[in-house]
Amino acid sequence: MTKTVNHWIGGKTVEGTSGQYGPVTDPATGAVTTQVALASVEEVDAAVAAAKAAYATWGTSSLAQRTTVLFRYRALLDAHRDDIAALITAEHGKVHSDALGEVARGLEIVELACGITTQLKGELSTQVSNRVDVSSIRQSLGVVAGITPFNFPAMVPMWMFPLAIACGNTFVLKPSEKDPSAANLLAELASEAGLPDGVLNVLHGDKVAVDGLLGHPDVAAVSFVGSTPIARYIHATASANGKRVQALGGAKNHMLVLPDADLDAAADAAVSAAYGSAGERCMAISAVVAVGAIGDELVAKIRERAEKITIGPGNDPASEMGPLITAVHRDKVASYVTGAAAQGAEVVLDGTGHTVEGFEDGHWIGLSLLDKVSTDSDAYKDEIFGPVLCVLRVDTYEDGVALMNASPFGNGTAIFTRDGGAARRFQLEVEAGMVGVNVPIPVPVGYHSFGGWKDSLFGDHHIYGNDGVHFYTRGKVVTTRWPDPADAPAGVDLGFPRNH
Repeated sequence: MTKTVNHWIGGKTVEGTSGQYGPVTDPATGAVTTQVALASVEEVDAAVAAAKAAYATWGTSSLAQRTTVLFRYRALLDAHRDDIAALITAEHGKVHSDALGEVARGLEIVELACGITTQLKGELSTQVSNRVDVSSIRQSLGVVAGITPFNFPAMVPMWMFPLAIACGNTFVLKPSEKDPSAANLLAELASEAGLPDGVLNVLHGDKVAVDGLLGHPDVAAVSFVGSTPIARYIHATASANGKRVQALGGAKNHMLVLPDADLDAAADAAVSAAYGSAGERCMAISAVVAVGAIGDELVAKIRERAEKITIGPGNDPASEMGPLITAVHRDKVASYVTGAAAQGAEVVLDGTGHTVEGFEDGHWIGLSLLDKVSTDSDAYKDEIFGPVLCVLRVDTYEDGVALMNASPFGNGTAIFTRDGGAARRFQLEVEAGMVGVNVPIPVPVGYHSFGGWKDSLFGDHHIYGNDGVHFYTRGKVVTTRWPDPADAPAGVDLGFPRNH
């Protein structure tokens, strides 16, 4: 019998009532292993109602109560790392070590949330006028929602809800219907840690659930991570409904390699950043920009390393790269490779025909490397979200930066050089929200914020870090004047001397 993933609402599993289910596939075998309940509008209302009811007490709970739960939650997550990673591998396909890395990066935000007491401290100015003080405080919003992508089914939710609930909000999570099980385990462990019922809810679904949350009058804010077209839609729709929105979109991350760079280190970085997690990450390097005469040598070094990558099921310790999430996505990624030559690229490696013995029905694709790619080609312009690396050639540093800044995306970028002055110029001149200097995937640590520029972010706030705290709270300024006790009305004696 096929396993069913149901909703988690009000601190318990709630069976879907819509009658609609989506298939969940093991990408390594191509077999449907699970079905996930898809929420109706009524089920959206039930999840939001549970969160709203819980907010009545959680929103006024003490910081000590919240952090006590979060510390216990952090310990439980740590103890169940392998269990969470196994679910990710089974439904997403990424290798177990990648899945463990995902859990570790999510744990960073739980740890940040454990220290929320210092993040929520306000400010005070005394005696701004005679006997007048002004203080600034931050308060929770209410019910907030998170809509998360398939590529990081544990990490991206953990970039959202731990900080949101630490700030006193309650949360409705709508994870990807392609790999939903990890989200339920995260919620179950939170309940085991002592999180009150209804503070964290998991609602599975498709566009019906998404639109239900975007339009719901009791949802105060929406966090989203996904593709740029959907991020734009989320931002426009939720904003029109009066909600605060942070919507992180797609990317086309460039890596600029200067002639003085350590080409072995740059090639190592390019391979891990382009092909790790099968390229299904918004911080993947998908375009290497080679400056000057180093292009041929750099491409040869990348090819040499790429040809040695072992592709196989994510639960096989020998595998370094797993399958793609669906067969449809695999075919779309392959189409960019097969069409590249016609658009002027040199196909150095073609991974489109790759299969794995014993797993022929899996969603396999090999590593592809495209050289001398034009900025007009589809493989360069589109976010492919697969193991395809484009190499572009430019004559100078200035040409490289101009090429990168012409991209509509501005998520992450990197430069490889031994020259500190060039690196300093680059970090100031490049138009992207996250910059790596000899670091190919510059995902910030939890106490800094993650987010891009241009079409990679819609909304004013980046995710987690200080921006995350500000997104999940709103400011209030209190101006106070108290009369001096010595001026108390006649007949009231508080023991203060009379001055007049």
